[in-house]
Amino acid sequence: MKLALISDIHANRQALQACLAHARQQGADQFAFLGDLVGYGADPAAVLDDIMHLAEQGALVLRGNHDDMALNPPQAQGGEATLGSQGAQWTHDQLSDAHRNFLTRLPLTLSHDGLLLVHASADRPESWRYVDGESAAGRCLEQALAQQQGPHVLVGHVHHQALYFRGAGRGLMKFEPMPGSPVPTPAHRPMVACVGSCGQPRDGDPRAMYALCDRTLQKITFHRVPYNHTEAAAAIRRAGLPESFAQRLEHGR
Repeated sequence: MKLALISDIHANRQALQACLAHARQQGADQFAFLGDLVGYGADPAAVLDDIMHLAEQGALVLRGNHDDMALNPPQAQGGEATLGSQGAQWTHDQLSDAHRNFLTRLPLTLSHDGLLLVHASADRPESWRYVDGESAAGRCLEQALAQQQGPHVLVGHVHHQALYFRGAGRGLMKFEPMPGSPVPTPAHRPMVACVGSCGQPRDGDPRAMYALCDRTLQKITFHRVPYNHTEAAAAIRRAGLPESFAQRLEHGR
């Protein structure tokens, strides 16, 4: 069984469609979306329509912090909107009642076939903590194991791809995966995998990110997928969203 893990789409319809097509070419049997389905991008309704359709077919879907912001946009401070609140309010206004009801019902974590799926960290997932180093990954994994979930934890939120695994010592070691190269994930070696951002990479490479977990062969493969980021950026400008949102897609940071 091959599970495609897609996170941080951020209302980027072009990136989502490219990752879905690539994953199907790789033989994906099921999809899991690890939160931040909306926010920043120009097509929140279209992205949610696609994901809701896939959820009806058995896809797993989590809620992220930007999904929360779209449901309850933060109030502007001192009468002046921040970029975050401006984007969240715009997104909120694009969504139908059906979209909002769908987001409201989404869980923060899911256990599936020996995997714990979470948007941020298994260590207090409601606090949206970043798994951005060995220490944070260690806290994430220890919480998952304490709850007898895992042994592997799959997360998004950080917009980068990385793998943290337990070596000879007690601490976790960071491994930066090579796109397209399978990495063994045996059950006896617990690990935390950051699957990266589909819709808003921030490592200087505009290509979309996702990961494919082969549960039969016990391997995970991290992928980078070219997509029409120029059109995605143009859609942001047409929508009247902040210019920086468009430039992020063009420069991948």
